[in-house]
Amino acid sequence: MRYLPLTQEEKAEMLQILGVDEVEELFDDIPEGIRLREELDLPGALSEAELVRHFAELAGQNKNLKEVVSFLGAGSYDHLVPALIKHIVGRGEFLTAYTPYQPEITQGVLQSIFEYQTLICELTGMEASNASMYDGASALAEAALMACAATRRELVVLPSTLHPEWRNVVRLYLESQDVSIVDLPYDQASGIVNPQALEGIPWPDAACVVVQQPNFFGLLENVAPFRDVVKKHGGLLVMAVDPISLSLLKSPGELGADIVVGDGQSLGNAMGFGGPSLGFFATSGSKLIRRMPGRVVGETVDSEGTRGYVLTLQTREQHIRREKATSNICSNQALNALTAAVYLSVMGKEGFRDVGYQSLQKAHYLQEQLLSMEGLSAPFSAPFFREFVLKAAVDWEDINLRLMEQGFVGGLPLARFGLPELVLFSVTEARTKEEMDHFVDLLRGLIA
Repeated sequence: MRYLPLTQEEKAEMLQILGVDEVEELFDDIPEGIRLREELDLPGALSEAELVRHFAELAGQNKNLKEVVSFLGAGSYDHLVPALIKHIVGRGEFLTAYTPYQPEITQGVLQSIFEYQTLICELTGMEASNASMYDGASALAEAALMACAATRRELVVLPSTLHPEWRNVVRLYLESQDVSIVDLPYDQASGIVNPQALEGIPWPDAACVVVQQPNFFGLLENVAPFRDVVKKHGGLLVMAVDPISLSLLKSPGELGADIVVGDGQSLGNAMGFGGPSLGFFATSGSKLIRRMPGRVVGETVDSEGTRGYVLTLQTREQHIRREKATSNICSNQALNALTAAVYLSVMGKEGFRDVGYQSLQKAHYLQEQLLSMEGLSAPFSAPFFREFVLKAAVDWEDINLRLMEQGFVGGLPLARFGLPELVLFSVTEARTKEEMDHFVDLLRGLIA
């Protein structure tokens, strides 16, 4: 039921079953001096109709993407999601499924996860994938720890072009494991890491170097110098990638990556005010596969030779002694991962490529139109995919408030990350020429 009232008769019946006379007796273990005696500052009870109306009013205070046009990205993107996807993942056998600990009765769930893993491997060009992780940022942190365990080294090299919030998550994970971090500065003109910045790094001590592709500014990094120098000294190349960009760019596997992670929100999942999402995680080589965190589904045959699916390579702390575990990741984003798998299947190779192509072309169109405005400039010269940074001596936070009044979500002001006057715009295949042209006209009036 959507609404569960509790009558005085029902309350008395429950207390009788529990063998107590008053609700207060349930709290006898709490010292008298710290118990709350006054009434909570809450409104009175509402009927079902009143409650639904109240929550609708609260929800109406937020803006959603049916009401506004978004040019905000930086990790969460407004892509078109075919209605078929929601219909499939909303089926009861998927929506209500939980952890498949008993393979003999959860073959359907296990197969769906196996198909997801297969699609992630095809997308990234890697040999094995796990059954998803919480999000891209924590997946990257786990990848860094995995690299340290595999190489028996305790130094991770991070580019300063990595998403600042991802960087904070990685630092939090690594600091608790006594792993050191070395930062690679980026070139102020190009917006990407200059190969010269790789000099002077103690590479023999480095477990891995991380490359975000595209980087936080939406720019395409030159991966080869990272790969060559870290592998020359026995370290690993970890790539954090935008899955939509892989519709057009070479796969991380082709570029020599050892571990690949990313966030799968853009693969058919809603922006959802920031979540939930999923982190995908893939790797290559038998040595690394056995160190991969999280849940992995494998394909096998039963005693009669019939194909079946099982959880395999169980290195999680739920299944083995805690001190032997590779990670404390105890679950996976099964429904979000299923959404990603259905999205990739529904779109197909051509449809998926078209999403990337349209995002690329429309982003470059919007940048060109904005740069025609006086006062706006492009601070970075490196090529970009679907996000780009512009510069203007204005208060971007104030401009965004005024844009919202006109039905538009502006770009991300980078002043909050110590980069005043810069703003990061995102464009996907969902944007139309009319929307972009209207946005340019509005912004021209606000900046003039």
